[in-house]
Amino acid sequence: MNTENTAHKKIVILGSTGSIGTQALEVVESYPEQFSVCGLAAGSNAKLLEQQIRKLHPAVAVLYDEAAAADLRDRVKDLDVTVLSGMDGLCELAQMKDADMVLTAVVGMIGIRPTIAAIKAGKDIALANKETLVCAGHIIMPLIREKGVRLLPVDSEHSAIFQSLQGHPKKRVRRIYLTASGGPFRGWSREQMENVQVEDALKHPNWNMGRKITIDSATMVNKGLEVMEAAWLFEQPKEKITVVVHPQSILHSAVEYEDGALIGQMGVPDMKLPIQYAFTYPDRLAMEGNELDLFALSQMTFEKPDLNVFTGLRLGYEAFAAGGSVPTVYNAANERAVALFLDRKIGFLQIPELIGRAMQAHQKVEAPTVEQILAAEQECYEQIASWI
Repeated sequence: MNTENTAHKKIVILGSTGSIGTQALEVVESYPEQFSVCGLAAGSNAKLLEQQIRKLHPAVAVLYDEAAAADLRDRVKDLDVTVLSGMDGLCELAQMKDADMVLTAVVGMIGIRPTIAAIKAGKDIALANKETLVCAGHIIMPLIREKGVRLLPVDSEHSAIFQSLQGHPKKRVRRIYLTASGGPFRGWSREQMENVQVEDALKHPNWNMGRKITIDSATMVNKGLEVMEAAWLFEQPKEKITVVVHPQSILHSAVEYEDGALIGQMGVPDMKLPIQYAFTYPDRLAMEGNELDLFALSQMTFEKPDLNVFTGLRLGYEAFAAGGSVPTVYNAANERAVALFLDRKIGFLQIPELIGRAMQAHQKVEAPTVEQILAAEQECYEQIASWI
């Protein structure tokens, strides 16, 4: 664990070709004297990962897909880089001796094992993989405490809460306000959403994100996942976490204390800020071009989410209340349903319908091991495949 904030920090990025990963690399490139990359990993994008290797010179690179890894080896045979593959490669990279911090920005439950491996190896974690805590929070959080490493949130909302907690005891928290933009269908009825197309759902009003998380924002399932993540991260019961729709996406989240003080973090919608803060914590570095002009703000509004319309969020609360392996099913069913929607095989409103049906069909395991978590995921996938 790197305790010297002024020292040069060597970072491993899991998910380097995705939205968070590519922005993290921009942060690294902005401060070459502060950061360097010693390892990169992605799913199957050999072409982009090759470009990143040639630019940033990591010692190790991983592609989860075996065939893509073979392609990458051929592409970079002129370079001094070791190319690994599969889950074994991800876990080996996560434990890399030279690394001070591991950014986990892969999508899905694929991130759980490498995150555990990194923590056991004493690495600080910059967490951008919701599934790690949603499905395995009961495993991850005790391990974080046991190993004495930092778990630094990269999601904009969780970073805002983390920043708002600095210098204040968690036991004095009255409420956490977790903000949501409301997505492209804020204020719509279920009837209006009957004929939503993929292109409509991918038009997020404020954020530029990957396809899967953009759909999660449109259904508000992402807020269900983020409620669970916040409860684990900040050791608060779900009753103290209130989702508030804030369409301007200027207040990224806030903490209300017992004395009535409400402390929040504001800024323009830019994921580089929470990424950079996780890399530099507790220090801050200058970032150009993202200044918030308070005088240009005409208004900031706040609304309660409609749980009768956005049933994906309601199901998130239900999954977390049920606990055990049910949050895994909530997440896995959503992953598969979103993929089916993006492939135009189901309608938009069928996403939460499939999640609810999968949760009802599941036999809960109370405190699942990693193996049981992954088994519940696979069982959920197979169940949905039999329905569609």
